[in-house]
This record gives sequence, C-alpha cells and structure tokens, in this order.
Amino acid sequence: MIRDTVKPCFTVLGVSRPTVGTAEITGDTSVVWKIDALGVNESEGAYLDFTVRHTGACTGEAEVNESISYTDAEGNSVSFPSPTVTVDCDVVERPEACPEPVTLTVGGCTDTVKLDAGTITLESLGRIAQIDVTLQSVCPGKRVALAVILTEVDARGTEYRRGMKTLLIPAHAGPGCRDVSVRCIKFVLPESLAVNGEAEGSMCGTRDLRARFIANYIDSGFDCCCDTDCTQ
Repeated sequence: MIRDTVKPCFTVLGVSRPTVGTAEITGDTSVVWKIDALGVNESEGAYLDFTVRHTGACTGEAEVNESISYTDAEGNSVSFPSPTVTVDCDVVERPEACPEPVTLTVGGCTDTVKLDAGTITLESLGRIAQIDVTLQSVCPGKRVALAVILTEVDARGTEYRRGMKTLLIPAHAGPGCRDVSVRCIKFVLPESLAVNGEAEGSMCGTRDLRARFIANYIDSGFDCCCDTDCTQ
C-alpha cells in the first residue's frame, strides 16, 4: 500500500484509475493506492495520476508531497522522487466581506411583511483630496519636476503619511517667465485611516491634512566636466 500526503497548501481534487490496483482519496490532502501484486514473475511498472489544486500560501518552487509511505507483506522499502511545481499566483485582496443576512418570514396568504433590520454600517468610506497649485515665474523652455507630499494630523499634532506624488510639468513656450497652474492633483483617503477618533462607518468628523510641495527645474545648461557629450 502507498499513502501519499501532499503539502497543506494543496488540496486533492480527483484521482484517476491506476494502471494496477485501486486508489482512493482519503482526505483533503491524502491518497491511498493499493496493489495486490506487482512484478511477481517479471519486471512490471505501474503509475497513478491525481489532480491537486493550490489553495494555500506557499509560493515559488514548492514540493508537492508532504510524505509518501510504502508498506507490503514482505517488508520491502521503496524510494520515491519528490516532484516540485512553480507556484506564481496573483495577490488577491477582498476588502469587503459578504454581508450577514437578516432573516424574515412571510406567512401564508400574507401580502406584506414589516421588518426592522436594525442599524447598517456604511462600507468603504473615504474622501478624495483634489489639490491645485501654481508654480510662480517659470522660465520658458524648462520642464519642472513637482512633488506633493500629503500628511494627516491628529489632535496632538502628530503627522501620518497619506501619500506622495511626483509630476512632470511640461515646459511652456511663452516669451518670458509666467505662472503655471497645476490642477486636480488627487489623493485617495480611506476613512479607515482617519485619526480624528470618529466611529467606524462614519465620515462626519473633520480630517486635518497638510500638503508640502517641492519643485525644481529639470532642464539646465550645466555640464559637469563631461569628456563626451552629455545626454538628457
């Protein structure tokens, strides 16, 4: 008899009919293969196919088998290879769970039913901060690199990171320096990150934010002692 137990991150789905003997699934991760006799009078081979599904957290190159044991009446010993598979799964997040149902019963020959379902918490609340900024006195023909750093402030004045964006502002072709308006820089602020002490499922409270800006020219005529032509 051969008992094959696969790793906990795999589940046995099905087993085919072996070339010799019988096989059955004995658990989510185990298969038993029974052979009455093999190779008694001449050399003989046998094989069994079964299907597993990756259901756990193991990734990369993973061994399929946790253990394989072999027993027979003569006390023979058998060695088995240890096959591996490459597991490359997408990371799946499910931020919203299925809601719990509220049970109600409508009696026979009854047209209507009244139900007080209690309170329901709003899910996945959040806010979007949309920021405009004006770059002053930008020279023509020069691109600008702009960074926006957003933080949130609690009642004690402690700041918490809420996002950073770096933007490439194209050069303008005006005759001289001019102000350049940069509009609609958006940040997503999930309410689950709020530090204003409000209850879960509410966005009635005020959230205090701070935005910082860093800007500099990208293009310049400066060459740092280049032996060859510098490239942009």
